[in-house]
Amino acid sequence: MIKLIKDPVILKDNSTFIDFAASGYTKTDIEKLKEGTISYKILKTHNTASSMDKLKLKFDSMASHDITYVGIIQTARASGLKEFPLPYVLTNCHNSLCAVGGTINEDDHLFGLSAAKKYGGDFVPAHQAVIHQYMREMKSGCAKMILGSDSHTRYGALGTMGVGEGGPELVKQLLGRTYDINYPEVVLVYLTGTPKKGTGPQDVALALIGEVFKSGFVRNKVLEFVGPGVSGLSVDFRNGIDVMTTEAACLTSIWQTDDKVREYYVTHKRTDEYTELKPAKDAYYDSCVHIDLAEIKPMIALPFHPSNAYTIDEFLENAADIIKGIEDEARDTFGKNISFDLISKLKGKDFYVDQAVIGGCSGGTYENIELAAKILKGRSTGSEGFWLSVYPASQPIQIRLNKTGAASVLMEAGVSMRTAFCGPCFGAGDVPANNSLSIRHNTRNFPNREGSKPSDGQIASVALMDSRSIAATAINGGRLTGADTIDFDEHVPAYIFEDSVYEKRVYMGYGRAKHEETLIFGPNIKDWPDMEALSQNIVLKLAAVIKDSVTTTDELIPSGETSAYRSNPLGLAEFALSRKEPEYVKRAKAIQAGREDILKEIGISVDSDVSVGSAIYANRPGDGSAREQAASVQKVLGGFANICIEYATKRYRSNLINWGILPLRIDEGDKDLFYVGDVIYIKGIRQAVGSKDTKIPAELFRDGKKLTDFMVLIDPMTEDEKQIVQDGCLINFYRNGR
Repeated sequence: MIKLIKDPVILKDNSTFIDFAASGYTKTDIEKLKEGTISYKILKTHNTASSMDKLKLKFDSMASHDITYVGIIQTARASGLKEFPLPYVLTNCHNSLCAVGGTINEDDHLFGLSAAKKYGGDFVPAHQAVIHQYMREMKSGCAKMILGSDSHTRYGALGTMGVGEGGPELVKQLLGRTYDINYPEVVLVYLTGTPKKGTGPQDVALALIGEVFKSGFVRNKVLEFVGPGVSGLSVDFRNGIDVMTTEAACLTSIWQTDDKVREYYVTHKRTDEYTELKPAKDAYYDSCVHIDLAEIKPMIALPFHPSNAYTIDEFLENAADIIKGIEDEARDTFGKNISFDLISKLKGKDFYVDQAVIGGCSGGTYENIELAAKILKGRSTGSEGFWLSVYPASQPIQIRLNKTGAASVLMEAGVSMRTAFCGPCFGAGDVPANNSLSIRHNTRNFPNREGSKPSDGQIASVALMDSRSIAATAINGGRLTGADTIDFDEHVPAYIFEDSVYEKRVYMGYGRAKHEETLIFGPNIKDWPDMEALSQNIVLKLAAVIKDSVTTTDELIPSGETSAYRSNPLGLAEFALSRKEPEYVKRAKAIQAGREDILKEIGISVDSDVSVGSAIYANRPGDGSAREQAASVQKVLGGFANICIEYATKRYRSNLINWGILPLRIDEGDKDLFYVGDVIYIKGIRQAVGSKDTKIPAELFRDGKKLTDFMVLIDPMTEDEKQIVQDGCLINFYRNGR
């Protein structure tokens, strides 16, 4: 059972909550009561501003993986970087398959190691650990904050606030600047009950996401997990829920800590990192999510979003109708050139899947894999086409699984054991066949996340499930089965942290920068091209108009093999929107080259003080990954604006601003105004950006004729953000001595 309470509540004695209206407190008490949350205490200690209303945060450490760190270091280097001023971990868990793109991936790994040596960072080689598991094991700490260039930067269960952002926000920290946000709303996530046998962390997470995502109930807010239900959960179970909060679109998360968290830090040889975290006697929360863990059943999140969640029982009872809705959505999204078929997998009342994966930061934890082994012990995954791969999240976990015998049990059952790698989560590993369905205990099941290319007529899909139900499905040869329907031994051997592999393989260079070290550049690592500042006026030509309810960053810049070019801005830009709007790059380049013709078309002098560039319209863009490339590819192709009803995430809007792209909005009533090729003229845009204006008049032209006037909206920006947009991008901002 999950109950959403939209009105404020007071948590009393960390044991029960009541409506604020019935608490006896008044509005004048709210500010003081807010200070009672765990979130307030952590944010206050990291805030460098005099006010808690406008936060200027500095983090304790940062993390990036090998899709993002080259661009971040190149941007910081172009902006004056001399040395990493805080611990910065560079992991190599996304582009681990060095055959993809020739030498490109390993060239980037060499660059990363040379940068760690030169600037004083930590470098985790490929196959050692996925980014978030390493940060859990080695950098988390109670009351700390970690910033990561990956959207799943979440360590709240360990008492650490993790924030996933685009690369430019990490650049700011490297250059001694701050992460600037308004004080966020804090949502009480109140846990009661104990999960039933067969229910795992992914089931709880999917149930939560299914309840809150579509309504935006927790969007850009902090989730604070407390309540009597917390104590009954292992730390691995908590981590499994916590990392998935990203898919609810919240800003970050934090949990109360207890002796189990203390034991975690003792096990990981970092005892001093533990502090008890709990709310004050009375604490104010802006809203509440009440989860009765005992009522959560095994779940499945069907294509094409983690919020498309059902209990497995509910899905099997209504499979034909649910499948029809998914197939209809696929036709609407991908067009008639795709023949998407799930209904053939329904055989009577049974539903069969083709493939399964357990791995990454959500599924690859020790407890998840041990319990999968318990279910599979002495059984077989079969030889009829279904197959299962397991990716432990780190080498220490792999070593322990070897010693407990779980790894052998899995392999004897027919499971393919792999190394620590995030590939299946974004389409670079275990890519299914056309029209196959893969069930996965990882983080995301957006279109293309499994590696298919709908624009080329190829489509597969992913459903998210917990490792326990995946194992239950595996012993039935791919017949969808909830783990609550089978009996298995729930005892998990104690975890012993085998850190010797890190001592032998990880370069730990923080605090000992070697300035004389030379950066190693592969031929694909390119500097950022010059980017134009914002003129007094702007003319925008729409190169893409997307009317889907939500547009993901994977649709803006596909993951998978395209990520091999993430260190080459112009090379990567060739893939922009390639799986969503294949003509986008061609149109954007034509706009970039056709400034004079566009101005003449709408009767503006070519000598005017006016920027001319492309723009994208999408209803709600930016759900999903924190990758800055979703914005930077637009900028290097001459993009100057996004227009939308609202931005799906704060991090995508921040990426736009940091790349000098106007984050424009419109009223929902204007959403049908635009078509590809339309031209928008906004007078006085530079002055408007620098002012407090939130509504700016604009003119819409079609085929050279003025069609209508309308208003564009700009939500408030900080003074630095305004200047970044005016300067044209964050690099220019720093070059201009800001």
